[in-house]
Amino acid sequence: MLKIIDKYILKRYLGTFTVMLLMFIPIGIVIDVSEKVNKMIENKVAFSAIARYYLDFTIYFANLLFPIFLFLSVLWFTSKLANNTEIIAILSSGISFSRFLRPYIIGATIVSLFALVMTIFLVPRASAGFNNFRYMYLNASGPEGMRDNNDVFRQISKDEYIFVSNFNEVSKMAFNFSMEKFDGDKLKYKLLASRIKWNPIQKTYTLYNYNKRKVGKFGDIIESGEVKDTVFKFDIEDLTPVVYIAETLPLNELNKFIDKEKARGSSNINVYLVVLYKKYSIPVSAFILTIIAVAVSSMKRRGGMGTNLAIGILLAFTFVFLDKVFGVLAEKSSAPPLIAVWTPNIIFGILALYLLRNAKR
Repeated sequence: MLKIIDKYILKRYLGTFTVMLLMFIPIGIVIDVSEKVNKMIENKVAFSAIARYYLDFTIYFANLLFPIFLFLSVLWFTSKLANNTEIIAILSSGISFSRFLRPYIIGATIVSLFALVMTIFLVPRASAGFNNFRYMYLNASGPEGMRDNNDVFRQISKDEYIFVSNFNEVSKMAFNFSMEKFDGDKLKYKLLASRIKWNPIQKTYTLYNYNKRKVGKFGDIIESGEVKDTVFKFDIEDLTPVVYIAETLPLNELNKFIDKEKARGSSNINVYLVVLYKKYSIPVSAFILTIIAVAVSSMKRRGGMGTNLAIGILLAFTFVFLDKVFGVLAEKSSAPPLIAVWTPNIIFGILALYLLRNAKR
């Protein structure tokens, strides 16, 4: 049963967090619009597409900065309680600090479950829409254009490799396609095409302006043409940029995709694992950051709320910095992704226990 004090703190916890989201997300949208409005006008983007983009942007942005929003909201209202001497009155009434912390843990549980549902079901779909819009309208010359820096190089089997310089998720078309097959260290054949398009109904690929060279012992055999329908062993997802595909897959599909990539011996497997492990690490961070925020802000300091906010902002950005650093470390080095992704939570978990111990005193 929740007591009056529990309902009071829990209401402030959830209310301040909601207000923080409602306050910062519009600011993020305004900044994003100011940066991209020229591209939208230039490419004549429909209003419905823009509205859907900013709906996806809201979910994507909220999930990305969820730890900072939560930490600052708890820090803010708890500092206000301490500044009004409400916490002193609560603890002086005989309530222990652990008991005072209970509504915070309940609030963290609610927010964590909400974040977990978002990252499993809502964020992948929002990420797909967010990235599709950027790839179609913002980073290229229009729906038929693509970015110049999203090259995909993928090993699809023990001795086969594919490469595309650009991939359009909406039209299911890739550009500057190349496929190579080796026998040991010797090239058996190389296939080039200016474009390759996936046909979902026929389950085939269409090559445009293709050229295939088979390397023979006494001479090469060359085949070329303007258009050709064919079948390949790789999936259309294999042409998608690495992080792009990982971010857009729901949890069950992401697990299957990772298993398939492991079986192929993919060199990019760590990138997929980082995305998978962060789906669980971010909700857990809600508990850790809540405890740190309460421990830091529950004391009435001489500098008032400003001191608590300064300490809290420093800790919040340190957490985000470590999260990004260890995430990149897991993707680009041989560091185990599970350990790298959870290291910020482990470090700040130890810090939370230390601060909580001192706060109880």
